Amino acid sequence: WQLVESGGGSVQAGESLTLSCVVSGAKYRSYCMGWFRQAPGKEREGVAVIFTDAGSTYYSDSVRGRFTASQDFVENTIYLQMSNLKPEDSAMYYCAVATGVVCGLESHWYDYWGRGTQVTVS
Repeated sequence: WQLVESGGGSVQAGESLTLSCVVSGAKYRSYCMGWFRQAPGKEREGVAVIFTDAGSTYYSDSVRGRFTASQDFVENTIYLQMSNLKPEDSAMYYCAVATGVVCGLESHWYDYWGRGTQVTVS
C-alpha cells in the first residue's frame, strides 16, 4: 500500500481547501480510510473516516459540518473537502488505511500512512 496526499496550502480563515489521497497497491476494495491531522506540539487527531465499501463517513466533533470525506474508486483516490477553515485547523494532514475489520478515529487502527500535506489557515 502506498498513500500520497496533496492539496494542502495556505488560506485565509473562512476559505476552503480540498485534500486528495491517492491509494496504490490496494489488495481489495473494502477497507477503512482515515484522515488525521497533527499540529506542532499536539497529538495526532482523527478527523474523518470513510468506509470504502459503503461510502459511509464519520467525523470528529471538531470538523463535523465543515469537512466532507469522499472517494473515487476509478481514480483510487479519497478526498477531504474542508470548508469554513479556521486557524485551529492548521496542521499537517495525513491519510491512512486500516486493513482490519474494525476502525475508527483512533490512529492505532491504521496500518499504512502517507507522508502528509500541510494546511495553514491564517
